[in-house]
Amino acid sequence: MPLPLRPPSMATIVLLVLSVIISPFLSCAQRSAETLSEIEALTSFKLNLHDPLGALNSWDSSTPLAPCDWRGVDCSSGRVSELRLPRLQLGGRLTEQISNLRMLRKLSLRSNFFNHTIPSSLSTCTLLHSIFLQYNSFSGNLPPDIGNLTNLQILNVAQNQLSGEVPGDLPRSLRYIDLSSNAFSGDIPKNVSSLSQLQLINLSYNRFSGEIPANFGELQQLQYLWLDYNVLEGTLPSAIANCSSLVHLSAEGNTIQGVIPSAIGALPKLQVISLSHNNLSGSVPSSMFCNVSVYPPSIRIVQLGFNAFTDIVATETATCFSILQVLDLQQNQIHGVFPSWFTNISTLTMLDVSGNRFMGEIPAFLSELRGLKMLSLGGNQLSGSIPSSFGNLTQLETLNLGGNFLTGAFPEELMGLSNLTTLNLSGNRFSGGVPTNIGSLKQLSVLNISGNGFSGIIPASVGALYKLTTLDLSKQNLSGELPFDLAGLPNLQVIALQENRLSGNVPEGFSSLLSLRYLNLSSNSFFGHIPSTFGFLKSLVVLSLSKNQISGSIPPEIGNCSDLQILDLHSNSLSGQIPIDLSRLSNFKELNLGRNSLTGEIPVEISKISSLTSLLLYSNHLSGSIPESLSNLSNLTTLDLSVNNLSGVIPANLSLISSIVNFNVSQNNLEGEIPVILGSRFNNPSDFAGNLGLCGKPLDGKCEEISSGSRRKKLILLTAVAIAGACLMALCCCFYIFSLLRWRKRLKEGAAGEKKRSPARASSGASVGRGSGDNGGPKLVMFNNKITLAETVEATRQFDEENVLSRTRYGLVFKGCYNDGMVLSIRRLPDGSLEENMFRKEAESLGRVKHRNLTVLRGYYAGPPDLRLLVFDYMPNGNLATLLQEASHQDGHVLNWPMRHLIALGIARGLAFLHTASMVHRDVKPQNVLFDADFEAHLSDFGLERFMVATPAEPSTSTSVGTLGYVSPEAGLTGEATKESDVYSFGIVLLELLTGKRPVMFTQDEDIVKWVKRQLQRGQITELLEPGLLELDPESSEWEEFLLGVKVGLLCTAPDPLDRPSMSDIVFMLEGCRVGPDIPSSADPTSQPSPA
Repeated sequence: MPLPLRPPSMATIVLLVLSVIISPFLSCAQRSAETLSEIEALTSFKLNLHDPLGALNSWDSSTPLAPCDWRGVDCSSGRVSELRLPRLQLGGRLTEQISNLRMLRKLSLRSNFFNHTIPSSLSTCTLLHSIFLQYNSFSGNLPPDIGNLTNLQILNVAQNQLSGEVPGDLPRSLRYIDLSSNAFSGDIPKNVSSLSQLQLINLSYNRFSGEIPANFGELQQLQYLWLDYNVLEGTLPSAIANCSSLVHLSAEGNTIQGVIPSAIGALPKLQVISLSHNNLSGSVPSSMFCNVSVYPPSIRIVQLGFNAFTDIVATETATCFSILQVLDLQQNQIHGVFPSWFTNISTLTMLDVSGNRFMGEIPAFLSELRGLKMLSLGGNQLSGSIPSSFGNLTQLETLNLGGNFLTGAFPEELMGLSNLTTLNLSGNRFSGGVPTNIGSLKQLSVLNISGNGFSGIIPASVGALYKLTTLDLSKQNLSGELPFDLAGLPNLQVIALQENRLSGNVPEGFSSLLSLRYLNLSSNSFFGHIPSTFGFLKSLVVLSLSKNQISGSIPPEIGNCSDLQILDLHSNSLSGQIPIDLSRLSNFKELNLGRNSLTGEIPVEISKISSLTSLLLYSNHLSGSIPESLSNLSNLTTLDLSVNNLSGVIPANLSLISSIVNFNVSQNNLEGEIPVILGSRFNNPSDFAGNLGLCGKPLDGKCEEISSGSRRKKLILLTAVAIAGACLMALCCCFYIFSLLRWRKRLKEGAAGEKKRSPARASSGASVGRGSGDNGGPKLVMFNNKITLAETVEATRQFDEENVLSRTRYGLVFKGCYNDGMVLSIRRLPDGSLEENMFRKEAESLGRVKHRNLTVLRGYYAGPPDLRLLVFDYMPNGNLATLLQEASHQDGHVLNWPMRHLIALGIARGLAFLHTASMVHRDVKPQNVLFDADFEAHLSDFGLERFMVATPAEPSTSTSVGTLGYVSPEAGLTGEATKESDVYSFGIVLLELLTGKRPVMFTQDEDIVKWVKRQLQRGQITELLEPGLLELDPESSEWEEFLLGVKVGLLCTAPDPLDRPSMSDIVFMLEGCRVGPDIPSSADPTSQPSPA
């Protein structure tokens, strides 16, 4: 009989009700404690950080949802599950308190500046499945307790400073492990094979040693295995062929040896195999190229360069099913003829077999690989000529055939390879001339045809290769002068023309190539002076002009080439002293000035160049003593001061230069005892021979035997010096008396000339200076000054080449430095100018054209024999072309926006004044915009065509109506210059001034106008700005002014001349965007004191 149920007591009911009510509060209290713990952990983490961007300023513990509403914090069920703070420039330590985030599943702190060690307490966050700590500065070991993270799938600590061995107990749940670019060492853990879920292993760029574990073959899920640049050895395990999912196998830069198991090439999913820079040998299996399995072909990239392979296994069948795109077998020992079955690999885009031992002719069947973009066969033993069918490889971008035995002429068919960017035919036996249409290869950036037998001149069309960065035509039989347009290639970095028969002046035009790093013109027949403008080449690393016929002094401006490391000028006819400015070259390593005619002493300042390794000053006329401070050159390995006139003793402290290997001071006037240490280190007597006063080892003579003879020699020398001094004093006295008499005579002649001056000339405001002829002869006419022709000739040093400021179609412009300190510009017109009376009439007319922004004519001379001179104010700050060049190299800080605006306005005002005077300039370009001492712009070279009877032959960049790149389309067709064509030229100059782009930088299909329009159409306005102007704020007034200037430039260059504004309108528009001080639109320069 069942027991009767008793109703629950009142106490039981009360307890049940209370438990239902209180339970949620207890749970809430428990969650609050957990949340507070996480807030405390994150706050402690933040306190140890450097946060320059204030990225964690939102971490406020008082917010209701903290920490779940904090930046980078994600929560799940109210608990922190993810902490993601990448790329925030955070720095500091990852604190131990981070382990209090017990529900953390993802930790991402990549691309910051975290340092110190990875805390071992992180292993207590057992729910972690992703750790991203790459691109930081963590150091120390990988925590050994990391194996406790049994849910971890992704571990990425690449690009840190971690070291030590990798823990053997890694989580079995891992799928991706990236330890690359650290300093891990030891063997690769062999128990990696137990990580059956692994899909990616990246251990590259560490110090792992030992062999590649064979049990990698057990990883059936493995897709990517990267072991590059460690110190792994042994062989490549054949068991890797069991990794059926493998897509990418890379083990470059180790010491792996043996053969490649052919079975690896049969892996069904393998796409990339990269084993370059190892010690692999034997034959390259055909499975690398052709499909030998039942699966579709998969391999796309094979890189096996820099090994010791000797052969390629031929395919078993005539057909080869492949999708191979890249085959790199360079720098091996593969010999024999070229495999014909390569033509079956029709998908190849890159084939590099350079640096092997292939023989025979270049197979014509290679031209059937129409998809090739890169073909490198250099450094083999190929012979014969280049197949003409190579012209079919229209996709080719790189062709390297250098270092073979190829013969014949330059194939004309190659000129059709319009996509070619690199052409290397160096080190062969080609002959004939360089094709005149080489300029049709518009995309060419590297042209190297050195070490052949090419002859003739360098074609002018080379100047059309605007993308060229490297030009190497060295070691040939090329002759003649360099093409003028070669200096117009703005991207040139390497010019190698040594060991030819080239001639002409050292090209000053190279000074405009501001990217130039290597210039070698040695072993040619160049003459003239070294251009001082080479000092603009701030990026130049190597300058070699040796073995030419160069004269003059070494320009001190070379000291401005701040990157220069090697200066080789030996075997020329250089004179003068060694510039002390060379001591400013802090990167200098080699200086060779031997076999010249240099004089003076060795500059003590050279001792400041601590990086110098080679100092060669032999075979000159240097005098004085050897500076003791040369001992500061602690890196010096070669010092040759032989065959000079050096005197005194050899400094003993030269023995302190421990690195010196070659030392020669022979054939000088040195005396005294050779320092013992030097004598023992350099025991060849020839290093010290030819110094009568030297004694000690390794020379035969003893110091006692030489001392008496040395004293006699000193006595004779002192006597000779005393006699020479007396003679010199007598000569000085005679010269003083002669000069005094000559001065008194000239004073009397000057007074007589003043009395006989023409009244008509005096009334016109011009004064005739003292001339070189008699009273009726030709005079130098100055409008405001008294200067004679003789003084002008003297001021230009008899029109010496060293005083030339510029060369134009209207003759040479000389700098005239007068004895009273005055400086003027003297233009000497070429032969064929107007006859004397017409010349005087035109000069008087031009002298009346005066404006603040024009160069004003100050005087003239016309006399036999056909000497015609025009005298202008000297502009000490050069021209706009040079200024733009300097500004571009110095990031625009020299030429800011207000300055550019004022320059544009000055040019416009000067040109507008000419047009109101019914004059056309005909050649507006940056070279014709000069700057006075206050950097105010003056337009020059106007009105000079009136002085010419017939136009002389023009250079290739000029026409009768201007300069190419600045000539308007209609003027180029008709040959007639108008005001509208001047406006067009001004527009081009304005766009160049604003953008920094030179008109000659563009191809035939594009010019600066089209380029500016295209950038505006695309909305890429910042592309128009020269780098120095990029700081312009798009919200600023300067930005609007810049855009207005661009629009004015486009208006000026309208195709239809009738659509172009007048210069007066242009001045009005430019004045509307003024940012600088107000400048009067016109000013009478006669109210200003003339520099003359």
